[in-house]
Amino acid sequence: MTKSKINLGIIGIGRMGITHFSIINSHPDVNIKAVVDTSGLILSLFDKYIKGVNTYKDYTDLFKSETLDAVIICTPPTLHYPIAIEAAKKNIHVFSEKPFTTKKILGKELAELFEQKGLVNQVGYVNRFNDVFAKVKEYLELGIIGNVIRFKSEMFSRTITKAEEGNTWRDSHENGGGALFEVASHAIDLIIFLVGKPDKITGSSLSKVYSKNVEDTVFATMLYKSGISGTLNVNWSDESYRKPTNKIEIFGTEGKILADQHGIKIYMKNANSEHNLKEGWNSIYITDVFKPVPFYVRGNEFTSELYHFIDCINDRKIKNRCSFGDATGTLEAIEAILNDYEQNGKF
Repeated sequence: MTKSKINLGIIGIGRMGITHFSIINSHPDVNIKAVVDTSGLILSLFDKYIKGVNTYKDYTDLFKSETLDAVIICTPPTLHYPIAIEAAKKNIHVFSEKPFTTKKILGKELAELFEQKGLVNQVGYVNRFNDVFAKVKEYLELGIIGNVIRFKSEMFSRTITKAEEGNTWRDSHENGGGALFEVASHAIDLIIFLVGKPDKITGSSLSKVYSKNVEDTVFATMLYKSGISGTLNVNWSDESYRKPTNKIEIFGTEGKILADQHGIKIYMKNANSEHNLKEGWNSIYITDVFKPVPFYVRGNEFTSELYHFIDCINDRKIKNRCSFGDATGTLEAIEAILNDYEQNGKF
């Protein structure tokens, strides 16, 4: 018997929506039935050039008119929660861009709801699907650098490089804007993925460079009951970076790891012949560890995360690598940073 295709809709056709459309459209098990966007120009281009895909200006019309198995949500973050709720009512699987809500309590609600209904749920923290960071996680789980003692997670981009008037969704925490939600969330999620969720956050600092109503830089210290500690350092107004860059530094009892999206440098106190690591510094490039993907846009990890979403729908035994429950941990850390800054960081 021929397996039926997964009927899918995409809500929000901006930069990430177009990226996800191009990737998921390459999947042999997926049929994109419809897209939603508030831009008449974008919808008119779809109507003219993309045949067989229905277009809507309002996501409520999509849910009323289409029979869907899954949706990809790429709207401003404040809309993620109500869209996900509507999808759950209709037993539709959801992939949501990050942050999948703007409040921890809503994140927990969605995680519990989708778990109860047995629906696949995933958040677009793409670093979890980067082959370099996956290799770092493997090294940590194998104890290659011994027990972790300290770490530093950084992210830099040139997202905001001129004075902002404060009149877009990116200028409001309520809407999911600001460097903390938009950029630091990736660096925080990477910490949780590799080291675990912090037990305490302190020393938080949020600073403006160009933005009127939100922060452009984020700094915080993360503490663990195990004795591990680390720092978060993020700046989305750094013009010295052409593309968004994540960096992680992890110091352990037997060595040290430095990694970004493109490669790893690992210092070993002692050689590990089983894993081909010599004493001293070792360099591992993404070309040494990457897994090929069927369709490439922006990076292997963008294809890997969406194909993983489809794999989880096709085979419910597969554990999702970045569920709503996982992403709620990132929301908890974000709220802890905001609370710490309000209580202790202001002068």
